[in-house]
Amino acid sequence: MLFDLTPEQQLVQKLARDFAQNEVAPIAAEIDKDSRFPQETVDKLFRYGFFGICCPKEYGGAGGDTVSYVLMLEELAKCCASTAVITSVHGGLCMYLLNRFGSAEQKAQWLPRMNRDTLCSFALTEPDAGTDAATVSTMAVREGEDYVLNGSKTFITNAGHAGLLHHPGLH
Repeated sequence: MLFDLTPEQQLVQKLARDFAQNEVAPIAAEIDKDSRFPQETVDKLFRYGFFGICCPKEYGGAGGDTVSYVLMLEELAKCCASTAVITSVHGGLCMYLLNRFGSAEQKAQWLPRMNRDTLCSFALTEPDAGTDAATVSTMAVREGEDYVLNGSKTFITNAGHAGLLHHPGLH
């Protein structure tokens, strides 16, 4: 079995390493100390296409593979765990789930924006369920043109900076 990285994967790894060392590492301690969201880094992640590594080209992504995505996350995490989590929630949870399970209309509406400038948040953690998705009780139920939320969350990754919210209890 061959475990070597492809030339494309090696390139992604190098670009991500350079980005992380030059853009993420210099402010990592500051954002942790100040509990600050690194908006300037997120803007650059969009600009340089890191969020869309695994997204199909037809929606503005790079059409890359999962190994490339994980290599990019690994390089970010070496410099700043917070930045890696922001990136993994947006790309790994939200974009991946939308691409895998969304309708053609949802993909066309959201994936190009999520590659370009719209950060996604993930509403999972609850007081009684923690991060166990199988036991969440908060529901968002559609009533006409609106959704009615029933329950509470204790933490929503990317919430204050997101233009799209993913909730496992959305019906």
